[in-house]
Amino acid sequence: MGQHVIKMPDIGEGIAQVELVEWFVNVGDTVTEDQVLADVMTDKATVEIPSPVSGRVLALGATPGQTMAVGSELIRLEVEGSGNVKETEHTEASQAPVTAPVAASVEKAVASAPEPVATLSPACESVERPLASPAVRKRAWDNGIDLSKVTGSGPAGRIVHADLDSLSQPVRPPASEEQVQRVPVIGLRRKIAERMQEATRRAAHFSYVEEIDVTALEQLRQQLNTRWGQARGRLTLLPLLVRALVVALRDFPQLNARYNDEQQVIERHSAVHVGIATQGEHGLLVPVLRSAHQRDLWGNAQEITRIAEAARHGKAERDLLSGSTITLTSLGALGGIVSTPVLNLPEVAIVGVNRMVERPVVVEGQVVVRKMMNLSSSFDHRVVDGMDAARFIQAVRHLLEQPATLFID
Repeated sequence: MGQHVIKMPDIGEGIAQVELVEWFVNVGDTVTEDQVLADVMTDKATVEIPSPVSGRVLALGATPGQTMAVGSELIRLEVEGSGNVKETEHTEASQAPVTAPVAASVEKAVASAPEPVATLSPACESVERPLASPAVRKRAWDNGIDLSKVTGSGPAGRIVHADLDSLSQPVRPPASEEQVQRVPVIGLRRKIAERMQEATRRAAHFSYVEEIDVTALEQLRQQLNTRWGQARGRLTLLPLLVRALVVALRDFPQLNARYNDEQQVIERHSAVHVGIATQGEHGLLVPVLRSAHQRDLWGNAQEITRIAEAARHGKAERDLLSGSTITLTSLGALGGIVSTPVLNLPEVAIVGVNRMVERPVVVEGQVVVRKMMNLSSSFDHRVVDGMDAARFIQAVRHLLEQPATLFID
């Protein structure tokens, strides 16, 4: 028998290091050629690492959450053949959906050990853990069961649900003891944290809030849905807001821009690529509504639905998550009264939508009930003057309060 070392492959695009998100094998497992060994994450996407050979796992070169350099030892296998150690810099890594493995990774890490597993030594010593599926690990965690004390009846000693069913009394911590759950910040959650921290560190944020009477806009939306809803699909508020941004940006190109602060260059775009902030299964993502200026309301509505669904269910590819020139963010019915959204660098503007409410307002000396909504927007004060930001939002306000102007070219 011999040993075969698989090194961290070169993912491309000049990437020198990646984060190990999740292992799909354990020490002692038998793997086959092309079987996926692990998921790693670059700055933009999650990538699967398959095995180029068949063999038995001897050692794992890192633990989830650890950063690995390209060319470092990823995994060591026992293979048929001579005793010489062979090294493979495997280059057939394939791009996977950005968010799919992240929740499972956190779940496995939390459920399998209250404390993070120690990083492997240079000799690639490994820490073995009980074999169990994520669902079994979660059930054990929820019921206070230590899997290391459970004998598995499944293949290769894997712990299955029946093994948990056979326990007469779950082992729970005393009720009086404080329980602390340690959740490793890895994968997508770490990327979100890094991007938010970087945005607030580098950009000079300032926010501007304006209230808007959207009574007429809502009436128009309802009329359009009554007339065209069955044939073209029902409209939400988002495509109308996108239309307002597209029209307003014609007079404010300095807001439809990206700032390269390292090169001290502002890139103003003629095309409007709107980032749609979306809460996915594993965290906040910003898929891009490309060329929003070239579609009508229903075209943008359909595309918003498509990209948002891809982001929510972890199917957003790398290209779908980059290239926006301005971002629109909304918490819908949970939008509150005011928010202070964080810029989606390198953009210089983000428009936040707060919830719509009916309340009494004074119109021409009369108290009437109107549908009101706030826009809470943030800008990069390094490149956007306060007056320009205010004028831009006022232009958006005018368009939304008099929705017929949305369609005047």
